[in-house]
Amino acid sequence: MQRLRIDVWSDIACPWCYVGKRRLEAALAQFPHRDAVDVIWRSFELDPSAPRDLGATPPYAARLARKYGTSMGEAELMIRRMTQTAAADGLDFHFERIRPGNTFDAHRLLHLAHEHGRQGALKERLLRAYLTEGEPIGDQATLARLASEVGLAADEVREVLRGDGFAREVRADEAEARRLGIRGVPFFLLANRDAISGAHPPEALLAALTTAWAANQALEAAAPGAVCGPDGCT
Repeated sequence: MQRLRIDVWSDIACPWCYVGKRRLEAALAQFPHRDAVDVIWRSFELDPSAPRDLGATPPYAARLARKYGTSMGEAELMIRRMTQTAAADGLDFHFERIRPGNTFDAHRLLHLAHEHGRQGALKERLLRAYLTEGEPIGDQATLARLASEVGLAADEVREVLRGDGFAREVRADEAEARRLGIRGVPFFLLANRDAISGAHPPEALLAALTTAWAANQALEAAAPGAVCGPDGCT
């Protein structure tokens, strides 16, 4: 039986990425082949130029209004709608607590976590820390503490953060995103073939999982007797 791989490009500083994660989990909970699915979290920085710690910043609504050229009232309405959407998926967003920062080091630690089979746990911890608890996501001491909470060795985490460990892997993810034409996240790639952009409802993700699974199994079944010629393969 061929396993199904799902690559997900997302950023920690992305409310829709957390919603997308929850919706993917809801879809996987209904998927009969869940144990044969591998989810890989890939790096994507919404603001690569952001400093690690922005220090004292205006309220989130003010930053949102400036970014999109809207009024404070419109920005606050956007926040309320996002908070309500998240709540419907079981998430408790607190935009008033958010402390923006650079997410590059967080992505490096996610690659470390992948090596130890803890990537999903760290992804969840980082998203909750940023969007619910108001942790400074660019602060290395904070990242080290959060990583230790999901079982990563403190000395190994410190070594990565002190140097440039996994920087190449983060840049490779971002280069792959550019090659694929990814302009927004979350972005899901199933079996390196079927692309889904955005945080779609669980039922849509479940349908995509079912289709990708069937295609994978059909390819596996055909492989032993496949014959290829100038006009293609049968």
